Amino acid sequence: MFEKNMELELVIEDMAVDGAGIGKVNGVALFVKDAVIGDRVLIKIIKMKKRYGYGRLLEVLDPSPCRIKPRCEFYRQCGGCQIQAMNYVQQLEFKEKKVRDNLERIGGFSITDKITSNEQGILFHPIIGMEEPFFYRNKAQFPIGTDKDGRIITGFYAARSHQIIPNRKCYLGVEVNEEILDMVISFMEEYHISAYNETSGKGLVRHVLVRYGFATKEIMVCLVVNGRKIPHVEKLVERLKSLTGMRSITLNVNEKNTNVILGNEIICLWGKKYITDYIGNIKYQISPLSFYQVNPVQTKNLYETALVYAGLTGTEIVWDLYCGIGTISLFLAQKARHVYGVEVVEDAIADARNNAKCNGIENVTFFVGRAEEVLPEFYEKGMQHPNVIVVDPPRKGCDEKCLETILKMKPERVVYVSCDPATLARDLKYLCRDEYELREVQPVDMFPQSVHVETIVLIQKKNS
Repeated sequence: MFEKNMELELVIEDMAVDGAGIGKVNGVALFVKDAVIGDRVLIKIIKMKKRYGYGRLLEVLDPSPCRIKPRCEFYRQCGGCQIQAMNYVQQLEFKEKKVRDNLERIGGFSITDKITSNEQGILFHPIIGMEEPFFYRNKAQFPIGTDKDGRIITGFYAARSHQIIPNRKCYLGVEVNEEILDMVISFMEEYHISAYNETSGKGLVRHVLVRYGFATKEIMVCLVVNGRKIPHVEKLVERLKSLTGMRSITLNVNEKNTNVILGNEIICLWGKKYITDYIGNIKYQISPLSFYQVNPVQTKNLYETALVYAGLTGTEIVWDLYCGIGTISLFLAQKARHVYGVEVVEDAIADARNNAKCNGIENVTFFVGRAEEVLPEFYEKGMQHPNVIVVDPPRKGCDEKCLETILKMKPERVVYVSCDPATLARDLKYLCRDEYELREVQPVDMFPQSVHVETIVLIQKKNS
């Protein structure tokens, strides 16, 4: 019935988890990138399966009331802002529904919006959005390359590719990014510094990493290079130093033929190897390699919710798994008796210990290792009973051995911070089989204009 390259009209009725619009014709679902719920569109079919297919948006014939004009002219090409053509209220509704649907479909939970005084259930809070859903990112990584005429370009990769879309102004990052990129590119052109070529493995400058402290206004620039030095780099340093707030200019050595952006070695060119920033009243030192949440405004909301869910009174033992540079650990330590943090990245634990020292926080202990290995080991040695366990795993969720050990340790509460509702729902289903139940769910929009959503949940012992 439907064939590749066929053109047809379609009304978009729903959206997939990746932000693609979904329309149905004769029971066949067609997925269309950049289409918005309520649009009537003209599409060209680009791929067909037995019961569904994919279409390319050719024209919006009748725009949805939810459709707006995107700020960025490159949003359809770039892989960063999948839903910028949707108004922000609708974005929040889409993300809230995404979390709810995953919990119900994958986790098997029945979600309610209200709990009365004599009823126990799952309280699903409205998503926490942003007053200004642009210019919120404190970190940006810009690939450096050349166009077909050999001119140096920078920008962002097109969706599902490593083709650079030339664009120095991103509406998600801070405004100083554009000025920094202008300086770097003009320096490279003036002194004939080559850009890295992924295909050949030749060329010098691979990426420009910029970090910005929203509370401190401190700036870091890290140049990722296929080598150990840049000719005439002192000229670039002088230019970058002129920017108000510049505190750190470094080289990151990455000589491997890989898609991984950063190497392990940092060479300081000027200033320090880190900048500082605050979440609440906790100060953090952030290096080029540090994992640090990219949206500081929403991170504060996220961590304050974690603190509430943890229910700390000053007497509790807390374990923070996948702790990174100790961001949540130090936040919790303000009200816990002692916090133990676990993280597999050794440099991150070094940062965590240093951050504890900088804040004068002594009731924290950090361990290097995989959560699924460190936790069982300490449990088998008869570790002190934890009152609260906090997990903030990567997108793939928690290892089953880690979940199994959490259940064996029998904490009063588990606080789960997730960047993927699907793996969250899967892990919650495992945790809530017998003694525990899901009590509260709080989605947080950490990444406006994209399809991603952060969620924090509270799990408690039944009848607690």
